[in-house]
This record gives sequence, structure tokens and C-alpha cells, in this order.
Amino acid sequence: MVKVFGRPASLTEKRLHYCPGCTHGIIHRLVAEVIDELGVAERTIGVAPVGCAVLAYDYFDLDMQEAAHGRAPAVATGIKRVLPDRVVFTYQGDGDLASIGMAEIVHAAARGEKITVIFINNAIYGMTGGQMAPTTLVGQKTTTSPTGRDPAKVGYPIRVCEMLATLPGAVYLARVSVHDPRHVGLAKAAIKEAFQVQLDGQGFALVEVLSSCPTNWGMTPIEALKWIEEKMIPYYPLGTFRRPEEAKQVGA
Repeated sequence: MVKVFGRPASLTEKRLHYCPGCTHGIIHRLVAEVIDELGVAERTIGVAPVGCAVLAYDYFDLDMQEAAHGRAPAVATGIKRVLPDRVVFTYQGDGDLASIGMAEIVHAAARGEKITVIFINNAIYGMTGGQMAPTTLVGQKTTTSPTGRDPAKVGYPIRVCEMLATLPGAVYLARVSVHDPRHVGLAKAAIKEAFQVQLDGQGFALVEVLSSCPTNWGMTPIEALKWIEEKMIPYYPLGTFRRPEEAKQVGA
């Protein structure tokens, strides 16, 4: 019998701790599949964040390094500069990357660090109880915005890809989603392209993945996937915001 589906070699058999309906597990699988297909597992080093994915080192069967909250890009920079032959990636949520780690991600991109960043945007702080994040939508209710995010008081949600696209050092920027099978396939293609950019030595690459958080959104898993499609994508449009040839034009 031919095996047509199975666990990627770059994932361990440890059971994931994520809530039912959370799409972190899907994204973990995509990253692992890409690493396996590129044949780089033996020289890949991942950097885990602080947040829901803090235990990523238990799930990826790769060399992994834990970073302080928001500092994954700085840690990845150090690893890549000392070991330039390694494939280095960070896996970060929106609180980790776009709040406490905003300076780290901006300057890593500005320097054109040859790392790959997998950025999970679920529009909320998941691990700490569902507080408002830099990516929380206007009007979205959280534990710290019970009447909905008010831009007059706390500003507007940050579009990370669009912001980083102003920097010549960021050579590949894409936003994808995993709310249905077709988009899962497109997400994998973008993640693979981001890793290939690093393998080709071209510069900084980031893939933003719109992800669900049914527990803190107060929804069923199916409702949460629909919410990504109907609410998140209109504000966070999907697509590729920068490719290497475009980065050269911006830096000219």
C-alpha cells in the first residue's frame, strides 16, 4: 500500500497543546513540510517566541532556540551571522512580533538579515487571556477592549507587511491565510518561497499568516474561520507585497 499522507519528518510526535480550532497546528505542519521538501532539516535552526507558540521547540524536530519576548529576530540574527550556512527561521505571534518586538523586526528587515520569519496574526493576545493586540481590528472586543477597539484612544491596527515593504532590506513579504484548503495550499507556497529566498542568500523574508483564535474570540472553530474571511482579510488583504527584484528597485 502506498502512503499518501503522514506526519512530516520535521515534526515530533508530541501532542500539540493548542486550543481546539486553533490553526497553529496547520502552520506548524506547513513549515515542517517545506523544510522536508527543501532537504534542509539537518542545517535548520528555529527560534521560538514567547506566546502561544512558546513550546514550538517541542513540536519541531529541529535544532531550536528559545528567545525572550519579542527578541526572536535579534536571536536569529546572531545565529545566522555566526553560522551563515544554517537555515534560520523565527516563528512569532502578533503580540511577540508587532508589540514588544516591533523594533526588533523593523531593524532586522532594515538590515536585510538573511532570515525567514513566520508571523502569525490572530488579532489578539492568545496565551495571556485575550487582550487587545497591535493587530486587533477596529471594533473588535477583547478583555482589554470590552466595548471594541477604539482608534481614537488606542490607534489603528498595524499592517506589518505594508510597513516593512517600505524597507529595501525586506526582499520577500507575503500575507496568506489558512481558513480553507485552497488558502492552506497558497500559504505553503509562500512559506516555501520565503525559505528559498534565504537559501539563495537574497535577504530578509517574512510571511504573515492570518490565523484563528476561537477560544479568545468566543467563537466555534467554524465561526472563527469564517471571521478570518469576512473580517480580517478585508483589512489585511492577502498577497505578495515584495519580491527580490522589487526590493532592488526600492533601494535604488
